[in-house]
Formats: sequence, C-alpha cells, structure tokens
Amino acid sequence: MQAAIITEYGGPEVLRIETQEDPQPAANEVLLRVKAAGINRPDVFQRKGNYPAPQGVSNDIPGLEVSGIIKSLGKDVQGLSVGNEVFALLAGGGYATEVCVAAELCIPKPKSISFEEAACFPETLFTVWHNLFQRGNLKEGDKVLIHGGSGGIGSMAIQLAKLFGATVYTTVGSAEKAEFAKQLGADNVINYQEEDFEEVLKDKKINLILDSIGGTYFNKHIQLLEPDGRLIHINAVQGAKVELNLLKMMQKRIWISGSTLRSRDLNFKINLTLEIKNKILPFIESRKLVPAVTQVFPFEEVSAAHLFFDSPEQYGKIALKMYS
Repeated sequence: MQAAIITEYGGPEVLRIETQEDPQPAANEVLLRVKAAGINRPDVFQRKGNYPAPQGVSNDIPGLEVSGIIKSLGKDVQGLSVGNEVFALLAGGGYATEVCVAAELCIPKPKSISFEEAACFPETLFTVWHNLFQRGNLKEGDKVLIHGGSGGIGSMAIQLAKLFGATVYTTVGSAEKAEFAKQLGADNVINYQEEDFEEVLKDKKINLILDSIGGTYFNKHIQLLEPDGRLIHINAVQGAKVELNLLKMMQKRIWISGSTLRSRDLNFKINLTLEIKNKILPFIESRKLVPAVTQVFPFEEVSAAHLFFDSPEQYGKIALKMYS
C-alpha cells in the first residue's frame, strides 16, 4: 500500500508518501481499499508532534476518517461483505490506500453522497454528536453558541443543531467565512475580528456553548449562559488553564463538561456508531446533512493539502482523494 508518513515532526513538507506492506485485518476487522480520507486539526497536531497516537496505533501515519470499499474480512466479521462501500472512524492510519478498521465502526455509504463527502463525516460527526447532543443535551428550541462556525467541527455542528430545532449563533474570522456559516444555516454570525461576541450575545439567553477556544473565552461563557446552561469543551487552543468563580457557577447551576474522542475505547465508539446509524444516517441518505467539503486534493499532494489547511483561507472540510 501507499501511505503518507510523518518523516519527522514539523510543517507540511515532512509528509512523504512511501510504500509499506499491506495491512492484514484482525478477526473483528475489515480491510478497506481507501477511496478518500478527511483532514482534521488533530492530524496537524500529530504532524507537529503534539498529539501522539493511542497505544497500538501507528504514530507515523495520520488520518482519523476514511471512506472506501471493503477488500477483505476478518474471520469473525458478520453483516458485511467484500465490495461494500462504507465510511469509518479511525484512531489513526487513514492517510493510506489501505487500512484496517473494526467492522462495527463501519457505516454504509449511501449512493447519494460521494466518497469524498463520506470521508469527511466521521471525525466531525462523532465529535459533534457526542458533545453537543449526548453531553450537551441539545433540545429543540435551545439557543446554541458554536465557535469556529466555518471549520470542520463548526460547520457540522451548525447543520446538526439546526436539523434538531436549535437557534444557532456562531463566530468566524472574516466576512467570507461569515457568509459561508450563514449558508449552512446559522441564525446569527459574529465576526470576532470586528465585534466582541459577549457584547453581541449578552441578551440572547444562551443555553448551550460548544467551545474549542478556552482561555479568555471561558468566563465570557459563564456570563452568557442562562441558568442550567451547558458549557462543553472540545479543545482549548487559547489556553487550558482558566479561573472559575464557583459561586457564579452554583448560582446559575451551570454544567461544565468536555471530552476527547480519539482515545476512547472501542466499545464506546461502537455504541456511538450505532446511535449515529439510527438517528443521523437517514439525514445523510436524503442529503439533509452533508459535510461542507470545500477542497479535494489528490493523495500525492498531501503536503499541499496540509499547507492549505494551515492557511487563514481554509474553511469547511478538506479531503484527500486516493483513487478515481
């Protein structure tokens, strides 16, 4: 197989495509001929040496989501067949022309979506569903603040929140990205380069916040949230250490939580996959939910894809295309 290897930690140029032995599926796994892979922020962190892979997963090959065609089955796999088209969440190794994945994590790819679109679902969809809905208990009528509305997570969160009847507020960094977020369904888009989101939203009675920023945003969120509000953290790019006024938290009965997905065990991911199949797959089949794929790069241009991903112009989702 061909795989994009992190030859050393650093910029996009450290990614090199090399030939490796074909992987062999374990008893509960399938071997996929990868058609496309999605690019995510954790791939960049791994490339820079800041996000090591879990134990038992190669630290040299990034990639947390793929789509493809089942090439072979492990001896214990049931319910799937060679030739099935699927997309799947991985703990790593997705930047390759072949990859093994637990059979229970495979989701059938509807004919209504492309392989590139399918490959850009798992990481963002699983992250948003678990955090916004399972942990954040999003309900119809909630007022939700989603930071980074033009990014992969943000664009998925906007669409899902709207599908389930929420009013969505989001922050972005440019007029172009603001228009993009509006097209996804956001009700109110704040350009943080021009406005303070706390000032804009101080009277909006926010029930739920999905945050990847941390730092100085934390206490703004405590101020904005309504009583019984929920603050859910999925990253902390501005800083992980914050000060919390416990009295204010108690007075408002604010629920603070957060999670990471990659290191969760297989059983957790299997249960999450089943819930997504039951509750979200019909929206995917009807194209009411589609990842906002804005760029597709040939696999051999993986370094260029990462260079673009790192640029301020990037928004939506970027896919690597392995095969025509």
